[in-house]
Amino acid sequence: MGLKDRFSNFLYKQVEKRGWFEDIFSNTIRYGGRYVNDENILESSDVYELLQDISNQMMLAEIVMEDSEGNEIKNHPAVKTLRKPNNYLTGSEFIKLMTNTYLIQGEVFPILDGDRLHLANNVYTEIDDRLIEHFKIGGTDIPSFMIRHVKNMGTNHIKGVGLLQLGKNTLEGVMSAEKVLTEKYKKGGLLAFLLELDAHINPQNAAQSKLIKAILDQLEAIDESRSVKMIPLGKGYKIDTLESPIDDQKTLAYLNVYKKDLGKYLGVNVDTYTALIKADLEKAMMYLHNKAVKPIMKNFEDHLSLLFFGENSDKRIKFKINILDFVPYSTKTNIAYNMVRTMITSPDDSREMLGFSRLNTVESSKLYISKDLIAGEDLKKATDDSLKGGDGNGKKGSEDI
Repeated sequence: MGLKDRFSNFLYKQVEKRGWFEDIFSNTIRYGGRYVNDENILESSDVYELLQDISNQMMLAEIVMEDSEGNEIKNHPAVKTLRKPNNYLTGSEFIKLMTNTYLIQGEVFPILDGDRLHLANNVYTEIDDRLIEHFKIGGTDIPSFMIRHVKNMGTNHIKGVGLLQLGKNTLEGVMSAEKVLTEKYKKGGLLAFLLELDAHINPQNAAQSKLIKAILDQLEAIDESRSVKMIPLGKGYKIDTLESPIDDQKTLAYLNVYKKDLGKYLGVNVDTYTALIKADLEKAMMYLHNKAVKPIMKNFEDHLSLLFFGENSDKRIKFKINILDFVPYSTKTNIAYNMVRTMITSPDDSREMLGFSRLNTVESSKLYISKDLIAGEDLKKATDDSLKGGDGNGKKGSEDI
């Protein structure tokens, strides 16, 4: 018998000897790592919140179609499809799902089937010798005019990068640490006991095994109703409590550092974003918009325009976000007031921005300006008939407009 075989037999016998311990102490708690996938990645609350903030901005965007001059084309079939892409998703749900998939997986595949729009899964892509990209789903070729490969670009021209790849190690560490703490306190904390015996533990000693099993049964019978268990032990037996191997403070310190790192893989500095949210919500939303949302909008616009109209069309899909949707109402009123007095908008425009219906009167559709915004030498000129509606002699020029 070779050395390898003798060593294997030795290990087998040791495992066989330990079998009776496993019979007695059959209830064990193990903490393994967590493997990140599409199904559990959103279980991290920080990841979920950031993805929600980004994809919600995309979802709130108005999708329109413009010509080469920037003029909006009303009631185009492409816009209707984007508003109602298929029978199982609304337009808002479609854009939100498309954004989340894009950020998590690094790429997403919108596929246009007539007037129905879908997001394809398990797409295999390759580029041939002529640098043309080909698509297959389940071995079936998909014509390139029906599908687009929207990539969150890294350094690979054929594959995008997302949180699942870029932040996988960090995310697995964070989710494992969160799981350890959650499991610990879900069970009311971890409590373990160490039974010390002066005598050697002998698997052939039936009385000894029976005693250990009885002690284990007593300990397992302790519930959460503040019951007290008395376990009389003879000479040479002692029970000590074991401290939990989980150091809560170290785990929390780890989470405080690495949970913030996850935001960087989504293009957001969490410390900056959190500070802005506390100080100024509008600035926070603008920060998120410029850092994360705006590049996604541009990429989606490019690909959806090519998907619907092809390479030779001057028509373009556009995402329009009203950033005022994210500011407090008091801020909106101040903005509306200033926009009216600086001739940027008419009173009707500001009423509509604040959620009121337009008055549609001659006065409400005019532009007005305040005298404190006019240079002194131009004050008389600013109060002539073209703005004031007076007789041109400047008699009414001293009043605010």
